[in-house]
Amino acid sequence: MNAKITATAQSTPKRIMTNLDLENLVDTSDDWIKSRTGIKQRYIVENGEASSDISTKVAKQLLEKSKIKADEIDLIIVGTVTPDHYTPSTAALVQKNIKAENAWGFDLSAACSGYIFGLETGSNFIESGKYKNIMVIGVDIMSSILDFQDRDTCVIFGDGGGGAILQPTEKDYGIIDSILHMDGNGGDYLIVPAGGSRIPASIESINNREHFIKQDGKTVFKHAVKGMADVSKKILTKNNLSGDDISLFIPHQANKRIIDAAAQKCGIDEDKVLINIEKYGNTTAGTIPIAMNEAINDNKINNGDYILLSSFGAGFTWGSMLIRWES
Repeated sequence: MNAKITATAQSTPKRIMTNLDLENLVDTSDDWIKSRTGIKQRYIVENGEASSDISTKVAKQLLEKSKIKADEIDLIIVGTVTPDHYTPSTAALVQKNIKAENAWGFDLSAACSGYIFGLETGSNFIESGKYKNIMVIGVDIMSSILDFQDRDTCVIFGDGGGGAILQPTEKDYGIIDSILHMDGNGGDYLIVPAGGSRIPASIESINNREHFIKQDGKTVFKHAVKGMADVSKKILTKNNLSGDDISLFIPHQANKRIIDAAAQKCGIDEDKVLINIEKYGNTTAGTIPIAMNEAINDNKINNGDYILLSSFGAGFTWGSMLIRWES
C-alpha cells in the first residue's frame, strides 16, 4: 500500500509587495533582486492574518476538491516555522476552524523542508493501514520574522501556503520513495536567534533584533545546491531512473540560481523544472505545495508521470521525494 495525493490547494494573502516597494524600504533595487534571486514580487499578509488563517483556507479547498467531509479527516499535519502561537499548534486551530472533530494532528518544524517531511510522515501513517484521510499543509508567514532593514533577507521571503490530501492506493503509484536528511551543524547559518528557551524574549533581545531571521547567504547557497542535487540524484539512482524519466521537477523555491544549478547537476531539462519564485518569493514550507497545485491547475501533471520533489532548509534539513502520479 502506498499513499497518493488526491487533492491539492494553495492560498496567499491579497497584498502584493513588489521589488519596487522594497526599494522604498531598504538599499536595494529591482534589478539587484531579480538578478540574484529571480524574484519580482511576493505576497505579504495584512491585518493580523496568521498561519492558521492561510492554512484554514487551504484546508477548506482540500475538503471541497476531495469531496471528503471534515469529520472524515483522520490526521492534520502542518509544516511551519511561523505558527500562530507556541501552543496550541496551528494544526489544532485548523482542526477547530474546519470542524474536523475526529482528527488529531500536530505541527512539524523543518523550515523549507517542512512540506516534504510532512508528506513523508503522512504517507507512513497511511501505509500503517490505520488512517485513510490525511491532510498535509505547508505554510509560513515569513513577514512575521523578517527584518525589513536587512536587505539580505527581506527581499527573499514571502507569505503563503498549500497542501494536499493523502489517501491509500493499492497500485504501484503515489509516493514511491523518499530520502530525507538533517545536519544540525548548519543550524547557525539560518536561524531566528531569540524567542525560544535559549534566548527568551526580552527588551534586550528585541533591541538587538534577534527575533528576526538571520542568514549566511553564501554558505546556505553552497549547501543548498549540493544538498538538493545530491539527494535528487541519489533517489533517481536508487529507483533506476534518470533525469529523462522525470516529467516534472518541483524544487523548493529558494533562489532561481539554486534551482537552475540543482536541476543541471541532476540532468533534468530546463523545460521540466517548475519555477514560480518570481511571483511568490520563498514561502518556506509553502513553496512546494503552491508549485504543485499550480502545476495541476495548468495540466502539467498527468497519470503515470514521475514527479520529483526536492528541498533544502534551515537546520540544515533537506530531502527528495519521488511520486508516480495517479489521476
